[in-house]
Amino acid sequence: MTLSDLFLSQLSDLFRIGLLIALFITMLRTRAASGVWIPLAAGAVFVAVILPSTMQATSVPLMQAMLVGLLANLVILAVILAAWTLFQRLRG
Repeated sequence: MTLSDLFLSQLSDLFRIGLLIALFITMLRTRAASGVWIPLAAGAVFVAVILPSTMQATSVPLMQAMLVGLLANLVILAVILAAWTLFQRLRG
């Protein structure tokens, strides 16, 4: 599996997307106490590490899967943040 295939498969992983949406909702509820960036960063790293560690073995090394997963998580979180910002601006 090439890196681009791995990246695209992680971008389209519904479980990963669901975890990151739940992370974002949790951040919204607790941002007064914990801020925005530290919980999102910690959650993105956690999801990037836990998913390849618990899934079946693939043809790529674990560290490589984690790093590509971190990049995929950052892209997904950027899309979620952009959608939330757009929603806030349209709402008024």
